[in-house]
Amino acid sequence: MIISLGGTMLEFLAAYELPILRWLHIVAMVYWLGGEWGVFQTSYKVVNPALSLEERSRHMDTAYRIDIMARTGIISLLPLGLHMGYLWGVQPFGGGWLVAMWSLWVLWMAITWGAFSNRGKPLGKLLSDIEDWTRYIVIPLLIICSISSLLGYGPFLAGEGQKWFSAKMLTYGLLLILGFGLRLVMHEWRALFPILAAGPNPEVEARLDRSIKVARLIAYTYWAGILTTAFFGAVKPF
Repeated sequence: MIISLGGTMLEFLAAYELPILRWLHIVAMVYWLGGEWGVFQTSYKVVNPALSLEERSRHMDTAYRIDIMARTGIISLLPLGLHMGYLWGVQPFGGGWLVAMWSLWVLWMAITWGAFSNRGKPLGKLLSDIEDWTRYIVIPLLIICSISSLLGYGPFLAGEGQKWFSAKMLTYGLLLILGFGLRLVMHEWRALFPILAAGPNPEVEARLDRSIKVARLIAYTYWAGILTTAFFGAVKPF
């Protein structure tokens, strides 16, 4: 009975592999866009000097709780997109390469959620630093591969009707840069709050005010870029 159920499940997954991946991709995109909006709105409370430090700290914790779902979506979009790209025939890496890719995704998620679960602790700081360093590897790799593919050198296929995939990967890589900038802003806030805990500090409040202004400009560009990336994936215009 168990073997029969297992076989039925595998048959179902094989038959609906692409639709399931597309569904997960949509869910990840929703968490990404919605999560970033939630963090942005919460951040106004974090930098509001009219509120008590305790209340601002609660809002910052809320921002981190929303942000972890956005980051889960961001990280998941990469293997989902590459997996679907293989099934669509626009990127050639399948088989063992996909297994390795999803294994790395599991490790990446473990680091990300470990950093979140241990935030404020030395282990959380270590895992957060490791997560930051993953961007230094992934971002250049995505941008270089995407531009190279659009120029016809691969590794992604970019023939007639296939360039949308490389364009999507390029905008995704650029968005990771903007997302990393917003992440650094949150790192700065966490570093400044212990200083505020010692008493009112106009200089720190001024730094928080400047950071939210910078973050606002980044966020607007970020959302436009997310919509553009989604457009490339949904419409496949070229």
